[in-house]
Amino acid sequence: MNNDTIRNTTPLDVAPMIGLMRELAEYEKLTHLFVATEDSLHEALFSARPAAEALVAERDGRVVGYALYFHNFSTFLSRRGLYLEDLYVQPTLRGSGLGTALLRRVAAIAVERQCGRFEWSVLDWNQSAIDFYTKMGATVLPDWRIVRVTDDALTQLANAA
Repeated sequence: MNNDTIRNTTPLDVAPMIGLMRELAEYEKLTHLFVATEDSLHEALFSARPAAEALVAERDGRVVGYALYFHNFSTFLSRRGLYLEDLYVQPTLRGSGLGTALLRRVAAIAVERQCGRFEWSVLDWNQSAIDFYTKMGATVLPDWRIVRVTDDALTQLANAA
């Protein structure tokens, strides 16, 4: 019998989380964008003003998945929401219930904090993730697209003011 645990992250989880994040970048074919370090993740999760929070999934004492999330805000609802940046479980453990447990725990946090919504993005080619999310009760919004400004374009936009 497996010993599975879903729990809040601690500083000791930063190194295994970076490894899992690298796996996610490889899976999504985005390693060229992966620049996270243990130091930057530690700062994001455990500084005086954290940018994000995370849960980890453990199997038999080994970190095998995580959910990283943060608050956003809806002007229409005039309430904060919870945004799931990443939900990742190692491929050999998909279907084991760990992803479901992580997603349900983050949803419970959203409810506890009286968030107006809980949302995230999914790559359009990742049909297995889309199927998993819709099975869990999520709706994939057809009319919205992510808009992003990074690197030099971000600097130019900021300096144009």
